[in-house]
Amino acid sequence: MEPRPGEQRPRLSFVLLVVEGSHRGLLGALVGAAFRAFHGTSSMWDAQNAAGNGNLECINREFALSSPSQIAGRPAKTTGLGYWMHQVLKEGQHVSADFSADAVHDLRVALRRCRSMADGLRALDPIPEWKAMKKAGRQLFQRLGALRDVQVMMEWIEELEPAEANVQGAGVEQGSVKQAGTERALPSPGSAQALPAFSSPQEETPKNAEPGLAAQPGALRDPVAEALNKILAEREKEQKREARSALEEFDHKQWKNWADTLPPRAAHIRPGSPLFKNLALERWTEAHALHTRALRNRSQVALHTLRIAIKRFRYIVENFLPAEHQAWSKDLKEIQDSLGEIHDLDVLWATALSCRVFPDATSRNRWQARILAERNKRIAHYREKMVGPNSLWQVWRAGLPQGKQIQALATRRMKLWASSLDPDFAHSERVAKLSLELYDGLTRAGFFASGVTDSSNGTGRSSLQIAALLHDVGKSKGNKGHHKASLDLIKSHETPLGYKNEDMRRAAVVARFHCGALPTRSHKALRDLLPGEQKLTIQLAAVLRLANALDAEHDGHIRRVLVEKQRANGGRMPHPGCVVLDAEGYSARNHTARNVAAERHLLETVLRRPVMIKAMKNQAARIRP
Repeated sequence: MEPRPGEQRPRLSFVLLVVEGSHRGLLGALVGAAFRAFHGTSSMWDAQNAAGNGNLECINREFALSSPSQIAGRPAKTTGLGYWMHQVLKEGQHVSADFSADAVHDLRVALRRCRSMADGLRALDPIPEWKAMKKAGRQLFQRLGALRDVQVMMEWIEELEPAEANVQGAGVEQGSVKQAGTERALPSPGSAQALPAFSSPQEETPKNAEPGLAAQPGALRDPVAEALNKILAEREKEQKREARSALEEFDHKQWKNWADTLPPRAAHIRPGSPLFKNLALERWTEAHALHTRALRNRSQVALHTLRIAIKRFRYIVENFLPAEHQAWSKDLKEIQDSLGEIHDLDVLWATALSCRVFPDATSRNRWQARILAERNKRIAHYREKMVGPNSLWQVWRAGLPQGKQIQALATRRMKLWASSLDPDFAHSERVAKLSLELYDGLTRAGFFASGVTDSSNGTGRSSLQIAALLHDVGKSKGNKGHHKASLDLIKSHETPLGYKNEDMRRAAVVARFHCGALPTRSHKALRDLLPGEQKLTIQLAAVLRLANALDAEHDGHIRRVLVEKQRANGGRMPHPGCVVLDAEGYSARNHTARNVAAERHLLETVLRRPVMIKAMKNQAARIRP
């Protein structure tokens, strides 16, 4: 039986003594048979046995039961997108035999791994195939969910009913529950709120309830368990038919095509990259917020959504951060399993109530007490690990980006995303540099009032930087109307941690007006904004429009731009009433000058004064003010 990925394989140890003559062949046959029985292959043993080159001197040699590639000295790859996508196809063939609990579980694990990796990689590589693969996996995963729910409940009934265990002679200590697997299912949360979420055992246990379902050896099977099992067995048959239909409708050919084409794209991003740490921090932040909510409102739904969030965090760590996974994997699995088992027990209790399997109040209280006892163990384990200043939350947070690293990594993520869509991203980077130079210079010169530009928290500058970096992503859909496509793509892009949602929304509108029609307050992209927000957005669009014109030739010959300071009172200005921009590499006799002359109009309108661009003099000696 093949172990699940992540589990240690059983090991077969034996000692080979020095054997000569005809006995060598007999011993070789016997050990080879043992090796084949445990391993399922005899390639290595047969090769050594057939070599016939003298004695076998292998004292205390230990063989790990592994794949043929490991036997040959090459480590088997049991991680990565390619492995898990092919595992979906393999487990799909396996599960179709009988849709057993383990087979269904393994297929859902493989699907969940693929979907989680697609979710992480999609944030960095915006090709549509990631979304399509994730959607195909989700459809099959969900259609197998009801079957997995039923099978998990049947496993719990077997563990919670001691009369059955006594009859079978199972040596399981009362109150312990066997793990159903490395990954538990995610049953749908449509259950009755019969069990409190974060309460003490004294609060939850009914007053007249017995402490457990204690049964004497040889007792008859509990009627509640028998009735509930009968109902679930019928549901399992029905859900197996649904699962078979889902598997038949699953596009195996398309999945195989993705399995061949997507893993090479994933390989371009190095595991352990700081970009994945930034993504993991996003998942940590989401999960921690749900943890706080679950502690506050104590609902079953809150616990269920918290478990999903921790699972998403775990998969980013597991798939993309090998060093952190090695340090945190055990704790992450324990916490996820505890929350999963809490949800399993909630669903089991709600199902038992809805099926009306309790013949009297005594049996109902007995089952409730046992379920609550198991549930409270897991609640206590979660609180012990996850509440307090020394909780696992703080351990995980300490290993993720801090302070200024967060926004810097968020910017790198957006650059990587944009570079996959923008055919000339180097141009966009130059435009971003020129835009920020213009913005900073105009702010220092007093042309932008600090209250309007919101310089206290820098959101105006952040929005301008995002808009400049992403203003041409719409060209991935064609040059015509690309500024409108950029608006839609930026609006649909998730806000990376380190930026605010309003930064992204404003940046999308600013990028929309980097070319094309001039922005007006009545435009549909601006008319619903407050007057101050309208003014700020138009100012930023004016700066981006001029910066884009300064690199209209896409050759980078304009290397930097400075805003001349205003003279003090009494000082003479060569161009009174004008905003003078010194551009390094600028010439009034090329195509760039014509583009600048046209695109400076919006900035002149915003500043209510003419804008003059001239070549920077003494460029080597000039120092940025």
